[in-house]
Amino acid sequence: MKKVRGRGGILKIHALSENSANVYDSKKGKAQNVKILRVIRNPASVDYDRRGIITRGTILETELGHVRVTSRPGQHGMINAVLVPESS
Repeated sequence: MKKVRGRGGILKIHALSENSANVYDSKKGKAQNVKILRVIRNPASVDYDRRGIITRGTILETELGHVRVTSRPGQHGMINAVLVPESS
């Protein structure tokens, strides 16, 4: 984590390295902290896929399954995600 002073004196917390995410499962109505296994797809850039950079909208593989990141790790300092339903 890194604290950065923003405009107007606001403090932002940048997540530099993270190995877990807060995952919300809408079917169960519960959130839990799970380990991140790898980055599957990042819509921001193909290069981010290769480098494993996590931004908002990134699809991750976790212990629970595939999740989509809903927070901004560079702005919020944490990774919040929702479980993506499996398509059959």
